[in-house]
Amino acid sequence: MTTPFEQAQQDVQTMTRKPGNDVLLKLYALFKQGSVGDVSGKRPGGFDFVGGAKYDAWAELQGTPSEQAQAQYVALVEELKARG
Repeated sequence: MTTPFEQAQQDVQTMTRKPGNDVLLKLYALFKQGSVGDVSGKRPGGFDFVGGAKYDAWAELQGTPSEQAQAQYVALVEELKARG
């Protein structure tokens, strides 16, 4: 049996329209918070701008319970699917 969180992960992979970078960062952060928990490790530095942006987006969700992050992830994916 697939959970809504797992189904949303699959749905993201089959979207025909790629969301904007801000939405992709939100999806990434919610996924990581929902699956791993709070951010850990050091923030990538130097010229790793993508890594830094991902780390920052994830760090913003610090303290958010995994279940809440998963629910927000599912809701965001559903919203994106409704837009087409």
